[in-house]
Amino acid sequence: MSTLTKRSRRSEAPAERWSNAEEKEEKTDGTDEEQDTDSKSLRLTLMEEILLLGLKDKEVLVKSSAPTGDVLLDEALKHIKNTEPPEDVASWIELLTGETWNPLKLHFQMRNVRERLAKSLVEKGVLSTEKQNFLLFDMTTHPLTDSSEKERLVQRLQDSLLERWTNDWRRMSRRMLALILLAHAADVLENTLSSLSDERYDTVCSRSRSLLEANPDLESAKVTTPAEEMIWAVLAAFNRS
Repeated sequence: MSTLTKRSRRSEAPAERWSNAEEKEEKTDGTDEEQDTDSKSLRLTLMEEILLLGLKDKEVLVKSSAPTGDVLLDEALKHIKNTEPPEDVASWIELLTGETWNPLKLHFQMRNVRERLAKSLVEKGVLSTEKQNFLLFDMTTHPLTDSSEKERLVQRLQDSLLERWTNDWRRMSRRMLALILLAHAADVLENTLSSLSDERYDTVCSRSRSLLEANPDLESAKVTTPAEEMIWAVLAAFNRS
């Protein structure tokens, strides 16, 4: 698992580091290594989305089979609903990613998740579609159409760890808590904080570690809703992977 590290004092401007980080992301987009990392991260995100719908942990049980309006979520929910006996969170992450060793369960793998999510974001006007040449191959990329969407999300995450910070995660938005844990699992959390000044960066690192290094088993004993229990179950599954 990646960890946030305390950085040395910088001479360059924060905006320049943020620009360089975005440029690096664009250059590496489409590589096999990135797609493998994104693949598991996207399925972790699906499990978090499912938990926010109010499902139950330990063994994942569907409390409502009503369509969510999202094709990928509905596909994942259909798998979970029709599976007997029920599987736990860690098992579902393996099944949805196709990492199971059981050939009889390979049909649970959700395929082309990255491409399907990109298509959805293109339809919503968040991304566009371009062809770029990488050595001998033409690859499809999906650059941002409007960077304000990304900036808005980054700002919300930063605010949750600064101005809106609370020492008790139970007072945080469930979606924001899930977003922080997933950004860490996908190894992009540090990039979202790189535009901060050194002092604010150190503050955010300290606060985020209090969440990321928490014991999921102990924190799950404090939950008041099934969704909160599932958040810690997903983190526990990631920590064991």
